[in-house]
Amino acid sequence: MQIGIVGLGKMGGNISVRLTRHGHDVVAYDRDPAVTAKVCGQADGGRCTPATGLADMVGRLSGRKVIWLMLPAGEVTEQAVQELGGLMGKGDIIIDGGNSFYKDDIRRAAELVKKGIDYVDVGTSGGVWGLERGYCMMYGGTNDATDHIDPILSALAPGVGDIPRTPNRDRPGFDPRAEQGYLHCGPAGSGHFVKMVHNGIEYGIMQAFAEGFDVMKSKNSSELPENQRFDLNMADIAEVWRRGSVVSSWLLDLSASALAGNPDLSNYKGDVADSGEGRWTIEAAIEEAVPVPVITASLFTRFRSRTGNNFAEKMLSAMRFGFGGHIEGTNN
Repeated sequence: MQIGIVGLGKMGGNISVRLTRHGHDVVAYDRDPAVTAKVCGQADGGRCTPATGLADMVGRLSGRKVIWLMLPAGEVTEQAVQELGGLMGKGDIIIDGGNSFYKDDIRRAAELVKKGIDYVDVGTSGGVWGLERGYCMMYGGTNDATDHIDPILSALAPGVGDIPRTPNRDRPGFDPRAEQGYLHCGPAGSGHFVKMVHNGIEYGIMQAFAEGFDVMKSKNSSELPENQRFDLNMADIAEVWRRGSVVSSWLLDLSASALAGNPDLSNYKGDVADSGEGRWTIEAAIEEAVPVPVITASLFTRFRSRTGNNFAEKMLSAMRFGFGGHIEGTNN
């Protein structure tokens, strides 16, 4: 299948390369021509063709044109969608694989359908590891459009792998694609809504790990009675928890790796950014009158981290860099 990929950063480039490894043809574009050339050079079997812009990309695609945007949420994505809406035609498909606000997706889909263009929002999780591990994807759009791009989504998904099957999943009513790591959640906007809540939960889990490690690291404080002080090894604790503990997870794996490399995490300042999804999750909870105290507190902690921080914030920075390559002090 042929597809255009716009935005070849940490995830867009890897998505392009992974698709070529699975036999798909990619037309790739990044505003930096050197990045475009690098990604096409990494692609398999000459299956990646560089484009010089959106109009050039549309011209290089044949049949029912499919273009996947992997751009920062906000004005950059909005401009790209609007431009493509003027270049593409009836039956064509625009995919937003970034972290756009789900209400923007609903609006864009309603505008594009007037031109006969389908819009699919794909919440994409996998960070910088997706090239090898695959991407967990939650997407929204019409059945016609999502069925058409299923070969693309199937190639990007991680597959069943060695994860044991969930009991009772063989009963009617369950989508078999969920076991493969991708799921059609509903109409336009639903994919990014589910991914938004996913990231809100991520905030809370990360905060719990960060606070717990901070409590343990502080157990050797001179403020405590001497017989209650423990000089605990954070790297070893993270490692033992990975082995059969009920809190074992990929985030714990990343924490263990960061602590093994630098137990004091002195390579991090602990200035923790938030990229929007946590805020949007809390806004949705307010609209629905659903209490989310853990997610709310975790977001406020990120605000506080920018005016002074401790070991907990360094743990958060280490996890964010581990799964997504996020640089401190930026939303990237």
